[in-house]
Amino acid sequence: MARLTSVRFRSANARLRVGTVAAVALLSWVIPTPAGFAKPVPKLPPIDGFSIGRVKYGGGGDWYGNKTSLRNLLRALKERTSVRVASEEEVAVEIGSEDFFNFPFLWLSGHGPVRFTAKEAGRLREHLKNGGFLFADDDYGLEKTFREEMKKVFPDKELVELPFTHDIYHCFYDLPQGVPKIHEHDNLPPRGYALVHEGRVVVFFTDEADIGDGLEDADIHGDPPEKREQAMKMAVNVVIYALTH
Repeated sequence: MARLTSVRFRSANARLRVGTVAAVALLSWVIPTPAGFAKPVPKLPPIDGFSIGRVKYGGGGDWYGNKTSLRNLLRALKERTSVRVASEEEVAVEIGSEDFFNFPFLWLSGHGPVRFTAKEAGRLREHLKNGGFLFADDDYGLEKTFREEMKKVFPDKELVELPFTHDIYHCFYDLPQGVPKIHEHDNLPPRGYALVHEGRVVVFFTDEADIGDGLEDADIHGDPPEKREQAMKMAVNVVIYALTH
């Protein structure tokens, strides 16, 4: 597909609260201030451009896994799209840290359990309600506790499976079968789930897919090129979707 030359802001963006760090950063990373904003959108030092915050969570799971995945994703965004990428290096961020809200786009993955404290659940909820986006990928073994912890974040909401017609599968690359299957674990189909707040997807969770492994350097898992490309297309779509909806 051709490089992304423009980003179409949709009506859902009206719900982003420009006064928050998350909304300001998401909008300023893609194109100059769109028409309709009363004031110019300021840049947020020290990050000038799109960046990914890897969530450092508690519970004992390997939050640090897939060590080359995000670097490869950021590089692909630079090469394939017009998203202004700040750096090809990820940043590990704790939900309770002072700079947490400087990272509107968050990545969470691992094999084992994930746990949030009550304070962390509250901060993550506030972040997501005000323009933040979380891309979570189950390496295998994360799903049960991730679902439990998301109920702490949004007690009144459920993760719902997205249909193959959803924009997240077609906003940049066309993925007619939805989430691609990268690694086999339980002989189950890959699935993509969303948590929706006020009509906006704020969490996208991939299960039985292992997208993060598919994003790794080729020599780490030995995945064939077509599998790695499928994983990259899915990840690029998630970023573009988060920036334009």
